[in-house]
Amino acid sequence: MILGSIKELNEIEDKKKRARQRETSKIYIDLPVEFLIKHNITPNKISFIGFICSLVASFLIAIGWIYYSIWLAWLIPCTLGVGGAFDLFDGEVARRTDKETQAGAFLDSNLDRLSDTIFILSLIYGGLVNYLLGYILLFLVLMISYTRSRAENEGVNTKGIGFMERADRLMFFIFTIIIELIFYFITFLLLNDPITILVPFITRVPVSPIFLSAIIFYTFALIYTILQRLYFTFKTLKNLNANEEDI
Repeated sequence: MILGSIKELNEIEDKKKRARQRETSKIYIDLPVEFLIKHNITPNKISFIGFICSLVASFLIAIGWIYYSIWLAWLIPCTLGVGGAFDLFDGEVARRTDKETQAGAFLDSNLDRLSDTIFILSLIYGGLVNYLLGYILLFLVLMISYTRSRAENEGVNTKGIGFMERADRLMFFIFTIIIELIFYFITFLLLNDPITILVPFITRVPVSPIFLSAIIFYTFALIYTILQRLYFTFKTLKNLNANEEDI
């Protein structure tokens, strides 16, 4: 009797959760996607819009806008967020309009790699990461993409495998920059001098302890993600080979 009641409560909770998810999807995905489809904006155009937004954010980071003015600095997480949203919308529009093509997927993938590379280079140029660490981050980011591409060539799908996928990396930096802005300007207003620290082998300009910790965490998260994908792919291929030998 009690177990039945618990099961019914769980089912009700699951239904409520799915309803909330559908409502969230409708607001943040369905409505923008329907607008883009209605105005005949193709998936490739959407991919380029997202890429341009990423370029704008990277340019602002490179010239140091993150510490110019709190009002101007907000353009950085905003353009990053818009770029990430359009990166999601292009696939949805392609699926809903039956315009999924190999050429479009190839274009989207390469624009993503360009965006990732330019973003890391903007961190280096802006002094938010040291040269050596910056190029290590660039290598790690590209390795994450390479492991997925190489795994797919062997017939292994690694989508969803890894702690820090591209969407996760984007969201991580959006929130990191927002927190950095808030912390930097609040300490500036309260103390008339922001709380910053310079660790030469990590950054080339003084940053808050929060941003410093975030960069260190980000580095190890990238390494962990690569190891996850390598392990998953190797284990999957090994099991596949074992099954083939049994046959």
